[in-house]
Amino acid sequence: MVTRTKTVFNVKEFPNVKARLYAWATNDTPMAWYDSNEYPHQKCSYDAVLAVQSQSDIIATEKLAQAIGTDWLFGFFSYEFAQTWEQVTPTNPRHISAPKLQFFCPKKIWLLKGDTLTALYLNEADAQKDFDQILATQPLVSTESTPIDLVPGISKQEYIKRATALQQHIFRGDIYEINYCMEWFAKAVSVHPAQLFSRLNNIAKTPFAAYFHLNNIHLMCASPERFLMREGTTVMSQPIKGTAARHEDVVLDAAAAQHLKNDAKERAENIMITDLVRNDLSRVAKKGSVAVVEQCAVYPFAQVHQMISTIVAQCDANIPSLAVIDACFPMGSMTGAPKQRAMELIDSYEVSQRGLYSGAVGYFTPHGDFDFNVVIRSLIYDAQNQYLSTHVGSAITAASDVEKEYEECQLKAAAIKGVLTNKRKKPLGHGTKV
Repeated sequence: MVTRTKTVFNVKEFPNVKARLYAWATNDTPMAWYDSNEYPHQKCSYDAVLAVQSQSDIIATEKLAQAIGTDWLFGFFSYEFAQTWEQVTPTNPRHISAPKLQFFCPKKIWLLKGDTLTALYLNEADAQKDFDQILATQPLVSTESTPIDLVPGISKQEYIKRATALQQHIFRGDIYEINYCMEWFAKAVSVHPAQLFSRLNNIAKTPFAAYFHLNNIHLMCASPERFLMREGTTVMSQPIKGTAARHEDVVLDAAAAQHLKNDAKERAENIMITDLVRNDLSRVAKKGSVAVVEQCAVYPFAQVHQMISTIVAQCDANIPSLAVIDACFPMGSMTGAPKQRAMELIDSYEVSQRGLYSGAVGYFTPHGDFDFNVVIRSLIYDAQNQYLSTHVGSAITAASDVEKEYEECQLKAAAIKGVLTNKRKKPLGHGTKV
């Protein structure tokens, strides 16, 4: 295991230290930045995490299992990563040149929690020097860029046709539920990814926001959803199914949240996916330890209300963390039930590979614990090909109105499209859950 020096700084008297830390690192690659945005309703270990510069070669598929437990590792799994029986060979074109997984072991790590900023460095003197530079760095100024219009990968008419066909599979009993997604993209565009993420993050203010930069790939993620977290022998998943728009009027906003909580269709979707996650976790959990600790709770975010369930399980300490992830990946909220058949239909009815979208980004600790989000509400930029992409999706069930599912997709894309067209909606407060 790599030995790191821990240096702790009290930053109570230093304003905007998180913004300065982010700005200080934006010219580094690889770079991983995770921001909880002080969201009050989720269990976040840190307010922000920063990792920069790699000690060694980038870690690919065959080396990840051996690297876990040796040091901190930061990286991602794309949707097409799968090592278990759910594997479906993708047949659609791939527009983003991201591999199935990629991790790096950083030279420098910063952990922010409250008024404490902790550096985990290989050399203590370097930490003090960098801390001084961080304090001298001005927060990133987001300059207005030329508006970018994203083009849908399929028309509304084609979406309705394909979503209706998927619903026929449900009526025939092939599946119970499927997450159907569509891509919006722009070609031959030049953007400033670090600024784009900053703008997106300021609007969405989600607990699992992330900016990840490795080589030519930039992920700008405003995810509200945790895929999977492990702390010792405890594993937790928090799938999201169910979305409603926020309102500036507090009475209307409260009514929208309550309507979502009581919506029979949305609850049915959430419960189906909760059962799928319970089944996934049961593969690696101790018998009888899988439990739903919160079902169909509605949480407020800056742009939307979301229905979230929380499932926990206990596993043996000697079960490898990658085996836990394999048992649950891809996440049920982004596939469907049964998962295998849903993934096959996703490949048949969607028109491009998802890549990083509906994958997971996060980190492993030196002890093998981990925390990964679900990559949704995100922009992905391939700098080499100058290709900018986002996906949106919703759950199709027997009770779905496919026109309304299309409208839900537009709602989810609104914040991202607003960032690109400089028409940004003012974020609302975190509020209270229902």
